[in-house]
Amino acid sequence: MEAMEYVSALIDKAKKAQKEFETYNQSQVDQVVRTVGKAVYDKGEELACLAIEETGMGNYEDKIMKNKGKAMSTWNYLKGKKSVGIIRYLDDLGLVEVGKPMGVIGAIAPVTNPVMTPMHNAMIALKGRNSIIICPHPSGKKTGAKTVEVINEALKAINAPENLIQIVEEPTLELSNLVMKSADVCVATGGPGMVKAAYSAGKPAYGVGAGNMQCIIDKDADIIDAVPKIIRGRCYDNGVLCTCEQNFICPEERFDEIIAEFTKQGGYYVKDPDDVKALRNTLFPEGMLNKQIVGLSAPVIAGMAGFEVPKDTKLLIAMADGPGKADLLAKEKLFPVLTAYTYKTWEEAVAIVNENLDLEGKGHSCVIHSFTKENIEYAGKNIPVCRVL
Repeated sequence: MEAMEYVSALIDKAKKAQKEFETYNQSQVDQVVRTVGKAVYDKGEELACLAIEETGMGNYEDKIMKNKGKAMSTWNYLKGKKSVGIIRYLDDLGLVEVGKPMGVIGAIAPVTNPVMTPMHNAMIALKGRNSIIICPHPSGKKTGAKTVEVINEALKAINAPENLIQIVEEPTLELSNLVMKSADVCVATGGPGMVKAAYSAGKPAYGVGAGNMQCIIDKDADIIDAVPKIIRGRCYDNGVLCTCEQNFICPEERFDEIIAEFTKQGGYYVKDPDDVKALRNTLFPEGMLNKQIVGLSAPVIAGMAGFEVPKDTKLLIAMADGPGKADLLAKEKLFPVLTAYTYKTWEEAVAIVNENLDLEGKGHSCVIHSFTKENIEYAGKNIPVCRVL
């Protein structure tokens, strides 16, 4: 079957399903949405195992937590929210908001999240009475297909319209582009290439590209409280998420204390300049992210860089030569490696953050460990991100 013929068949089935689904009331819609999340929650372990086997990325226990936790948190966020009919009256403006479906959603899923992203996108698409066609990453296609199979079995049991959720079982760049051009709306999660393709499809598009989560530690921070949070964030699912902390920017006078706490809790500080250089070259050969080490553990990455660390090492820490373009270590890292910076003043710390974001990740997120309201607000006003934690 030709690519266009194949995609057209998917679109036709999606449109038919969506038209039927459009007649559902709010209670019926919410039952469908909940069923999607519950199906993945119940099969969280099986799907996590399949994702590890197929992609070789991440951590099994964290993937279980991610599958189950995201299913639950997405449902908890969506339940009780109106998405059908009149949403609210804005009497002061003389307006009435009405919820209407957009149609067929085309969604790109990344290899780093072959279960969670399809499930999440399906839940939010169905909440608006849309249908969805998922284009998985080729390296995660089996996991994606199994996820959709699990969901569709559950939807069939409640007599939901057939083909509300479909997946491209043998994905290619051509098929993904055709789906995005043929759908009514595009949702792309992944590398900048896929996000750019979605925005170029000629349809409304929502893209989630590279993140570069900055983390500032203030002079008054509780180090014993902050360090385990940073470690957990950086190491979650072996660092494959864009929400993982990419660095920490700390007061010059507290650096030794902070490194000592990281070391105590499973971090390994790479001191030797030759080892830092080898690590940098391993992570970013020829300046590009090494896809072969995405989601691997810290000891394995150290071994690939040519030095040994204790087997129980959770993450590697390396001091950067400078922020932004001064060092490739400022880039987003999809593995448990943390970059370190020091500052003399809070204004300098914020400037380091902004140089890193100018290189990659502007508009994403930032974490601050501080008890000083003025510093927190200064960062909030001067750092170009959507979320400050």
